[in-house]
Amino acid sequence: VEGVRDGKGNELAWSVGEKDPVLGSPLRVELPEGTEKVEIRYATSPGATALQWLEPAQTAGGKAPYLFSQCQAIHARSMVPLQDTPAIRFSYSAAVTVPEGLSAVMSAAPGEEVPGPRPGTRTFRFRMPQPIPSYLLALAVGSLASRDLGPRSRVYTEPEMLEAAAWEFEGVDAMLRTGEEIFGPYRWERFDFLVMPPSFPYGGMENPRLTFLTPTLLAGDRSLVNVLAHELAHSWTGNLVTNATMNDFWLNEGFTVWAERRILERLDGEEAAALAAAIGRNGLEEEMKRFGPDSPLTRLRTDLEGMDPDEVYSLVPYEKGFLFVALLERTAGREVFDRFVKDYIERFAFTSITTEDFEAFLEEKLPGLAAEVDARRWIHEPGLPENAPTFPSKRLEAVRDALAAWQEGKKPGRDLWEMWSSAERQLFLQGLPRKLSARECAWLEENFRLSESKNAEILAEWFTIAAASGFEPAFPAIRDFLGKVGRMKFLKPIYKALLGEERTRNLAK
Repeated sequence: VEGVRDGKGNELAWSVGEKDPVLGSPLRVELPEGTEKVEIRYATSPGATALQWLEPAQTAGGKAPYLFSQCQAIHARSMVPLQDTPAIRFSYSAAVTVPEGLSAVMSAAPGEEVPGPRPGTRTFRFRMPQPIPSYLLALAVGSLASRDLGPRSRVYTEPEMLEAAAWEFEGVDAMLRTGEEIFGPYRWERFDFLVMPPSFPYGGMENPRLTFLTPTLLAGDRSLVNVLAHELAHSWTGNLVTNATMNDFWLNEGFTVWAERRILERLDGEEAAALAAAIGRNGLEEEMKRFGPDSPLTRLRTDLEGMDPDEVYSLVPYEKGFLFVALLERTAGREVFDRFVKDYIERFAFTSITTEDFEAFLEEKLPGLAAEVDARRWIHEPGLPENAPTFPSKRLEAVRDALAAWQEGKKPGRDLWEMWSSAERQLFLQGLPRKLSARECAWLEENFRLSESKNAEILAEWFTIAAASGFEPAFPAIRDFLGKVGRMKFLKPIYKALLGEERTRNLAK
């Protein structure tokens, strides 16, 4: 921080407090009575945790550098001096100056592009009229191209990925209309998105007006567009109605996973939504094992005092939250619950709420429902209650039958594998033991050509098994995958599997 002054240009007294290991250092400004505007002069550090600076070699094109931000959960404070909590919302305007040949995009409406203040630079202007919490502030700079996919949607990415991205997400307009039919009007004007360089560590980030997406979704068959549906669903649950604290994170993610699967069900059918729920349930059960069923981190409403939210991130708020919302829907009835959700979104639009606010609204609109489903246990106690809903599916049963046959030494035919969707294939691989014999691994590779798959979810499941099994023929493909992909969801289990055996540890290094 270089200085602080009021709206009239008068310098104000300020100080930076002691650094907290999780929260950082507070900036305190002494405000004379009547002060309505404060201007802070500051510069970021190259090591700001919100900013990722990429060398050309770390991009898809390999020719130009790249910058992107990731402010969730509590990193916006490293980029801008602001009140970095989801409880506070703000609108903003910005001017971003970049070298000629590069483009800037933000989670805001783009304005004019003009010559920059220095030779060889350009300045991009932005304005965000809708108030957002700080974690949704987003910026990216790179060699970018774009294409309109509909009247309200545009995809941005590096030129090398534009054709593939435009084809993969061609159905975004139908998703957007479906979301509006279920959840009410889309309040952000546009749903544009940026397909990131391969090193992007997440599946997606729901920055309004400019969602960030991993390129690992570009499977070439539109089999992974459910992640786009998830980020779109955040336009209502998360971006419009926001958790007031990180303790209430399930309000964002539990509702959004439920909303994502409602969109998926409408577009692809009940079986597709049931398979997605089964994949989610597998992930949740793994998290329950990791934490232990009595861990306070398996509650929906958590207490993260003194903890870094990134360090305790898990699928619990997503998948336990989804099951709770699905239970409410199933118990109340779909028509009644859909009306409740629209009322909920309308009542709390552009505000941040706590779990207690939600509980009060639920009791106001659907009295007795919370008691009927034992909501207190779901929200405030650890573990997974016995009344968690299930989602029957003939296709899921067929996968389970194939897994049971595997245990008896009977392998599924190649024709069955070819007939399965990517979700069914993923569920089959998830159901296999993590360690297989070399003969079993070789059979899977020979018959299903797993290392050649274009689907990153399939690759990650297979590489985790191959790594844990010490299956050396897959090591070159694993090494190539780890060198290109930055998505933590995939990297963590593969590296964990590699580090679990002495003979595979060198590959992890």
